[in-house]
Amino acid sequence: MKRLTRQQTETEESEREAADSEGVRTCPECDSSTLTRSADGSEVSCEECGLILEEETIDRGPEWRAFNATERDNKSRVGAPTTQTMHDKGLTTTIDWKDRDAYGRSLSSKKRTQMNRLRKWQERIRTKDAGERNLQFALSETDRMASALGVPRSVREVASVLYRRTLEEDLIRGRSIEGVATSTLYAACRMEGIPRSLDEVAAVSRVDRKEIGRTYRYIAQELGLEMQPVDPKKYVPRFCSELELSEEVQNKANEIIDTTADQGMLSGKSPTGYAAAAIYASALLCNEKKTQNEVASAAQVTEVTIRNRYQEQISAMGIHE
Repeated sequence: MKRLTRQQTETEESEREAADSEGVRTCPECDSSTLTRSADGSEVSCEECGLILEEETIDRGPEWRAFNATERDNKSRVGAPTTQTMHDKGLTTTIDWKDRDAYGRSLSSKKRTQMNRLRKWQERIRTKDAGERNLQFALSETDRMASALGVPRSVREVASVLYRRTLEEDLIRGRSIEGVATSTLYAACRMEGIPRSLDEVAAVSRVDRKEIGRTYRYIAQELGLEMQPVDPKKYVPRFCSELELSEEVQNKANEIIDTTADQGMLSGKSPTGYAAAAIYASALLCNEKKTQNEVASAAQVTEVTIRNRYQEQISAMGIHE
């Protein structure tokens, strides 16, 4: 193996770092880009000249091996990952409610009394002050509403982060905890591209629609959340699924939305009502008729809204009844 001088080594290291920063990795000896890593991950060498670029690399994996999921679960010694949806990020311990020991045997009466007392104190010391108790309550409310809305875990994480930001910025003062928690969940749904209408969020919340909207606007302005208008097409699959309509109706509804939106008809209109009217119109065109009442119930809008948007859309499409 070729031995390099100190000056040459420093020069080639600087060139290699520059290449790494640009996303290009080549051999300093022969300028080949065919680099391979050994099976155990401890060495990186060049296939052309055999120069070893890296050796004794730290293996950050476990010291054990597993060949299936069962072995991996049995040998793993780590706990659950940290999460923003819990006030302590999931780092504290909990005492199980089951009155059984590690072998599955029932505890004695004296031991059960002792465990109940320890469980009670464990719940008390998990929150050290009123701020943590309020955060615990807010995050539990967020989790409850997210479950009722059927949104994924990512939305709950984003909503929890937004609530923590409002807490750090002292934006909760003078407002209800439930109102702020609901507003951050509504904002998280819009940020993650899984829109839920204000009426849907209000239906699972303990505060009214007006307070949610007012708190949401205030939080979005103070935190600098750049919210884009909701695309009505994101509501179409969910509404069509609830109405048991075919994919043909869904595609036609998206076409109606695209055509009429290009003419500027979407400006100032409710996206849920606009999507519901497009679905109603496409269902008629595809001979899968649904009543205005059925579509209005699925979209949680009024029949008047569907009639008004429907008339505007078919006129813009050049369709005559």
